[in-house]
This record gives sequence, C-alpha cells and structure tokens, in this order.
Amino acid sequence: MSVALSVVAIPPTMRAWVLNDPGDLELVEKPMPEPGSAEVLIRIDAVAVCATDLEVIKDGPPARINGGLPFNQGFTPGHEYMGTIVGLGPDVDEYRLGERVSVEIHAGCGRCKRCREGMYTACLNYGANYEGNDKGHRANGFTTDGGFAQYAVNHINTLVRVPESMTDAEAALVVTAGTTMYGLTELGGLVAGESVVVLGPGPIGLLGVAIAKSLGAACVILSGTRADRLKIGSELGADHTIDATRTDPVEAVLSLTGGLGADYVLDCAGTEQSVNQAIKMTNRGGKICLAAFPHEMVSIDLAHAVRNNIYLYGIRGEGRSATHRAMALMSAGRFDATLIHTHTFGLSDLPEALRHARERIDGAIKVIVRPQDN
Repeated sequence: MSVALSVVAIPPTMRAWVLNDPGDLELVEKPMPEPGSAEVLIRIDAVAVCATDLEVIKDGPPARINGGLPFNQGFTPGHEYMGTIVGLGPDVDEYRLGERVSVEIHAGCGRCKRCREGMYTACLNYGANYEGNDKGHRANGFTTDGGFAQYAVNHINTLVRVPESMTDAEAALVVTAGTTMYGLTELGGLVAGESVVVLGPGPIGLLGVAIAKSLGAACVILSGTRADRLKIGSELGADHTIDATRTDPVEAVLSLTGGLGADYVLDCAGTEQSVNQAIKMTNRGGKICLAAFPHEMVSIDLAHAVRNNIYLYGIRGEGRSATHRAMALMSAGRFDATLIHTHTFGLSDLPEALRHARERIDGAIKVIVRPQDN
C-alpha cells in the first residue's frame, strides 16, 4: 500500500458495514482503502447517525453507486464523521499525519459549472465516479464509501481541522452545524438584527437556532412538538419557543413579530404543513430555506409566496465550505453542540444505534458511533 508513514500501524483490512438488500446491513472485513492524488486516509474516531442515513439504508436514494441504487454493491453508508489522518496520498502536503479533522460530505467533480461556482453539493456530475463514467465526483456515504467503518478516504477539499480542545463527538457534529450554516449563507447571510424562525427541533433545527443566534439574529423563534427538544432549543439560544401541539405557529410568529412575520424561516421539518406554515409566517420580501427532504409530493400556497415576493431556497448538505465557518463558531465556544448528542455506541452496535435514532429511543436526538470501539 503506497501510503506515507503513519502515526499508527495501518492493517491491510478494516471492519466496515456494507448495505446488502434494503434495510440489511452486514459487518464485514474490507480491504483498507488507499488514498489517491489529493486524498488522505482517515481513521474514523466518531460518526454521527443522520436521518438521511436511515433513508439510504431503507430506500436507497439519494445514494447512487455505479449509476444505480446502492444495494448489494459492497457500499458502506454514513457521512457525518471525523477522525485522525493516518495516510497521505501522493504529493499531499496540505495536511500532516496525526492531525484530527472533521469532514464535509461532498467534494464534487471540480469540473462542472456548479462546482466552479462553489456549489459542489449541486454537482452536475453527481454519482459519476465509476469505471466508464468517472468525472471525479465524490460524496462520501452517498456515491462513495462512507463512515460506518474504521477508515475512509477523503479529498483534502472536504477537510476542516479540529482543535485540540474539541472532543471527537462534538467534531462529528460539524456537518450538522454546517448544513444550517449553508442554508443561512444561501439566504444572504445577513442574519444580524433580523428575526429567524426555525421549524422542527431535530438536529439541524436545533443547531440552526444556535447558528442564527451566534450570527447576531435579534429574535430566534423555535417551533416544534416535543417539549424536551424545545427546552434544548432555549439552551442553544432560542428567544421564544412554540409548542405546535397547543398553539398555531403562524399566529404565534405573527404575534411575536408585530404582525409582520419573520425575515428568515428555516424549515427543518420537510412536511406539507411546515412548508405552508413557513410561507404564511414569512414577511413580505422575506426568505425561506427548505433544509429538509419531504418524503412525498407537497402542495404549497405558491400564490401567497409570489404575491408577497417571498424567496424559497432549497439546500443540499453543507456547501460553500460552510463546515469551516461552523467549526469557527464551535471552536470559539459560541454554542454547545453537544447538547444534541444523546447516545454513543461502538461499531459492532451500529444496528442498535440506528434503531435508537429511527425510533427516538430514550429521547435520542444525535447518536454517535465510535468505530474504533469494538
């Protein structure tokens, strides 16, 4: 294996989960991946379970392997991870062995129109990275092997250094924070002094509260149906919380904003109801970020959005180097992302970790897996 000397011994194989039939994961021994040009080998120290991982394992999309669904191709899912660099590809001098890094998911192809604009999460060559159609696209855990394994290869453009003061578990949450940061970037990024509503207190929504407040939002409102999560939202900086089981969120937001509505709304729920609530609670000329994947077609009051000059932005992942900006805030202690970390498992217990995340067992919010713990 043509990898530079490392700070730890690199075995010829590693333990990794692979996706067989839908919903069927198997723990196997896989050959150790080898970093190529502009790539590093990472020993994965912590990987967070994302709701999208659950969708990939069950249904396939948005994962795409060899031009098709990811099943029965030896594919390893998992995309929100951090670790230690233990191998360097040819001519890599941007990073050193032993450095701790968190990762972005997407590297993109670097050659299409969107990648050249910095929109690599919207790469026009998504999934084109296999023999006969290799444009160089990379999205770990979606179109290439991901983090439910002991090691992974990442492009250097996807890395962000982790400070010594930060725990592995917190560093694994940088992708989640980066997704919200990307959404606010696409909305214009001028959050200071503005009002922001977050719909849905899941991991992205809760860190959305923290990011918005850290960027100087004058008023941050969180709406959801779970009292325990609303409480965490308050701890992360929400000025007001709305229990949507008792109060109509639209009426509550209009009341809190003097009847004008919010400047920005982050929809982190992804339902027909939440999208329409976002439209109705956004002020004229305001902006909405659609940060969640609806599971089915939704009908929305588009006429209201058009009449009121409301802008709607869809995002995918953590583009425009948003993880770097999220890491800067987290490193400075602007908020405590670990408030959403509720459970930890070893690699062998991944099925149980997934069950906790899927069924929200014991109030699970963000579940962390430690691949080096066997």
